[in-house]
Amino acid sequence: MNDSKNQSINVNGQLMDLSTPQVMGILNITPDSFYSNSRKQTEAEIAERAAQIIAEGGSIIDIGAYSSRPNAEHISAQEEMDRLRKGLAVVCREQPGAVISVDTFRADVARMCVEEYGVALINDIAAGEMDADMFRTVADLRVPYIIMHMQGTPQNMQLHPHYDHVVKEVMYYFSEKVARLRDLGVRDIILDPGFGFGKTLDHNYELLAGMEELSSFGLPVLVGVSRKSMIYKLLGGTPAEALNGTSVIHTLCLLKGADILRVHDVKEAVEAVRIVQKMKQFTL
Repeated sequence: MNDSKNQSINVNGQLMDLSTPQVMGILNITPDSFYSNSRKQTEAEIAERAAQIIAEGGSIIDIGAYSSRPNAEHISAQEEMDRLRKGLAVVCREQPGAVISVDTFRADVARMCVEEYGVALINDIAAGEMDADMFRTVADLRVPYIIMHMQGTPQNMQLHPHYDHVVKEVMYYFSEKVARLRDLGVRDIILDPGFGFGKTLDHNYELLAGMEELSSFGLPVLVGVSRKSMIYKLLGGTPAEALNGTSVIHTLCLLKGADILRVHDVKEAVEAVRIVQKMKQFTL
């Protein structure tokens, strides 16, 4: 671990500057994602969402075809690939040159997306735990790799999450993963503490309170809290009513060192980044 944080990642042979936090827009090509407004099925819907992400200031489009909400249906690798081929063909045609991330835990799916469609990043909710070939595949593909902490799987993660000390356990989890990836030669590793994945409401806020500790790895940190239950279960309402709470937590995460925000609402997240960056100009 070190105290100097990587301020850039290599995407498609060019450095993406993270000294100003970046916003990753979510493009779900699933019929069952937890936030109904994020589900995009037709070519027109996919094209419109990709255009919206870019127009509102998003610098990464994160496309996913497997819902990771609690108790989500488990679909086959072939169905995931079929959905992604459809979605990626549209995004690549409509937004040529866009930086695309694929949200998958399967190595063969990751390889297909990178080799056939030029996807720039792999976003793995399981950090290699659900596919033993993922780490070697990412090393071979030479793309930035987002590893997320999750206790269990999407099907069982919220049944009985338990930690003695959630921040320490997440840190230990990452220390093991990062060491293995470094041994394989993976250069660009991004950490996602996994808000909402195998964690109770209190676990999520304890993790938020201690999020600065992740900076000790010297690696970029991504957070995905957008419209999640840690917001609406605390404040009341539904995912559709959780935008204000999302913006509050995004702001807190930026103050605690987040480098990438993975979001449904790109415009609002970009505004949070701008406000925090402006304030930091005058922070002693």
